[in-house]
Amino acid sequence: MWLSSGALEGDLVVLEPLSLLHCEELRDAVSDGTSWQLWYASVPAPQDMQDYVEKAIKGLARGEMAFVVKTKHDGKVVGTTRFYDVKEQHRRASIGYTWYSDSVRRTGVNTECKYLLISYLFETKGALSLEFKTHFFNQASRTAIERLGAKLDGILRSHQVMPDGSLRDTVIYSILSHEWPAVKNNLRAKLDKY
Repeated sequence: MWLSSGALEGDLVVLEPLSLLHCEELRDAVSDGTSWQLWYASVPAPQDMQDYVEKAIKGLARGEMAFVVKTKHDGKVVGTTRFYDVKEQHRRASIGYTWYSDSVRRTGVNTECKYLLISYLFETKGALSLEFKTHFFNQASRTAIERLGAKLDGILRSHQVMPDGSLRDTVIYSILSHEWPAVKNNLRAKLDKY
């Protein structure tokens, strides 16, 4: 496996490999808010958490890595994120399936999570690029990705069929390895505020 399944630790958060033992804590986390009700987001409803976690764990066989996000000051699970669509041969991966409790929105949690994941990909694994993908109508996600310093690559129209039968236009962003030093400085400056 190109990506290992160890924990990643920062000043604000710990990204711990996802396991079935996290289901109850993740149910509590997703219940802090209503993001699971957004038609354009892939956030599981509380009652669907077991299935969501089981599917994420199955991704290990494809070289994917899923994490729970814990706040460091109290060890509370506040969300999840993962590496997926991992292409070892091409030294690239996507970061996504990210969602958080409402209580940690507009804090340093997402910024530090992305800093840890991107640092790991570029500095530890020697990745050439990474991608972020989101629904065209998920403006909050698009804004957050752009704030990281990722650049818009394009839009894949009618890319996926959503659970409700609507078609998803997928917006693709990327960060290339040579862009990482500037993106890193940007993220560090944002984290310094926290």
